[in-house]
Amino acid sequence: MSAPKSDIILERMMALHPKIIDLTLDRVWRLLGALGNPQNNLPPVIHIAGTNGKGSTQAMIRAGFEAAGKRVHAYTSPHLARFHERIRLAGTLISEHHLTEVLDECYAANGGETITYFEITTCAALLAMTRTPADVTLLEVGLGGRLDATNVIEQPALTIITPVSMDHEQFLGDTIAKIAGEKAGIIKRGVPCIVGPQHEDAEDVIEARARSLGAPILAHGQHWHVSEERGRLIFQDETGLLDLPLPNLPGAHQIENAGAALAALRNLKMGEAAYEGAMTGADWPARMQRLKTGPLVEAAGAAELWLDGGHNAAAGQALAKHLATLPQRPTHLICGMLNTKDVTGYLSPLATQAHSLSAVSIPGEANTLPAADTARTARECGLPATEADSVLAALHQIVDQDPHSRILICGSLYLAGNILRENG
Repeated sequence: MSAPKSDIILERMMALHPKIIDLTLDRVWRLLGALGNPQNNLPPVIHIAGTNGKGSTQAMIRAGFEAAGKRVHAYTSPHLARFHERIRLAGTLISEHHLTEVLDECYAANGGETITYFEITTCAALLAMTRTPADVTLLEVGLGGRLDATNVIEQPALTIITPVSMDHEQFLGDTIAKIAGEKAGIIKRGVPCIVGPQHEDAEDVIEARARSLGAPILAHGQHWHVSEERGRLIFQDETGLLDLPLPNLPGAHQIENAGAALAALRNLKMGEAAYEGAMTGADWPARMQRLKTGPLVEAAGAAELWLDGGHNAAAGQALAKHLATLPQRPTHLICGMLNTKDVTGYLSPLATQAHSLSAVSIPGEANTLPAADTARTARECGLPATEADSVLAALHQIVDQDPHSRILICGSLYLAGNILRENG
């Protein structure tokens, strides 16, 4: 079967720049100008940056708006199984026809000039969003914020900065404060900014940037509070208290993400249906997702099979905390990571919760960390580890030795995408 036309165009786009990441806005402004500046014709924009929790927070905000009957555009990255996942138009993933149309248009308008894959596909997303009516646009930053291709909205309705932690240091800086400075680059003059829980160094940088721009800050722990009490989510801000169901995205860290989503919806006065819908209606694959059908689930037999795409130290800590809350059951990890990540930082907290790790290389990924390196780092963290040729091979080995265990496939969104494609 021949590849979809959009895949062919996307492959051509990969060749337009020698680097995958090259942070600047010059090329984006050039192409947007050639396209008639579609970024100026979007429905009201909520712009979301941060190291962890951007996607989950966006998913909850989208569920809230949709529960209130609103049509929502949403842009996120990276995709897991298909590129189309990145662009949601009025609640529906972009069609193959529409995607091909805007990709073709952007490729032609670019005129063969140098531009990165993320930059040109972000321009295509913005163009697509102007051609379908909607009530609100949710834009998730790809990397950083200040020089990210999404940072082209002059006057968003709201900005959000989820927790900032160490990640992508080679592009954003080697301290929390430097990384926070890049994330805070999305703050706009006079536009309210919702700020999730932050390290003190990040908080100082974000608040200083907001003050310099006269942007009202609505910060966790100061202007809003969120917690779990007796199996319910309690949110409180200056306008009162909300008593809601817990978010249906699992993990204690989702309480904080839910708080940021609710703070955004409250700021926009969306109403009770939106607040409840944000908790009960959000869906975000590969975030501690229980796999229930497919060939990998069949191969797992009586074992539980889970999937998570977190990949930095903060994600490892959040995942370990969540595993500690699950019913007792031997937990085995199947882990593949990129060579750009802090493998020790990610695996150290998980070593306290897992019985073993089976290391794999990520199929088809040039920047995969070799399985032998992942296994060696796991052993240095005190986690018994072996190597496997594939996830399926690792699965068979674990099930043969511990048929009623909990198996978690983890370490990378790229590995998670492979699993979702393989498992159908």
